[in-house]
Amino acid sequence: MPLRLLSLIALLCLPAALHAQSEAPARYQFFGGYSYISNSLNGVTGSHQPLSGWDASVAFPSWRNLRFKVDVAGYTGTNLGAPQNPYFILAGGQYSKRLGRETLFAEGLIGDGGANKAWGGSVAAGETASFASLLGGGLDTRLSRHFAFRVNGGYQYSYFALAGSGNVPYRIPGLPTNFGRLSSGLVWLF
Repeated sequence: MPLRLLSLIALLCLPAALHAQSEAPARYQFFGGYSYISNSLNGVTGSHQPLSGWDASVAFPSWRNLRFKVDVAGYTGTNLGAPQNPYFILAGGQYSKRLGRETLFAEGLIGDGGANKAWGGSVAAGETASFASLLGGGLDTRLSRHFAFRVNGGYQYSYFALAGSGNVPYRIPGLPTNFGRLSSGLVWLF
């Protein structure tokens, strides 16, 4: 009888012991890395040029696997003889689910995009601000207790227009509004 009682107590305590050994999710996440966007602002049909740049974000403590996230990205390049220097400041939610060493996440962010004044073809003036949104997701793979490698991507929307006479915006056919975005880099977890 004492052996059965001892086995029953051990069986009841095992889930609590295993739960205590599982690692708690990181309170904050800081990400920094390389980013790629599929087209330049003036990339009309027949003249698509991807842009390279950087991406940085901070995700705040989670509530039921949902975090508030702020993301900032900047790109550089040239297309149709004009410099392209867009940047995006976005904020929103990130929902994550842990699967062993990996963490899958989905995110929805909205915010503002900005650009240099002369991004239009042949250095034509363009609007310097636009609404922007990002829907995407990614994968974090833990490298150690405080670091992970992140790969993420998604669909980004922004609506930059050219500046006409009197700064009245206008759009030419084929001016892009839909972009693909990929990023990878390190996440600092603490």
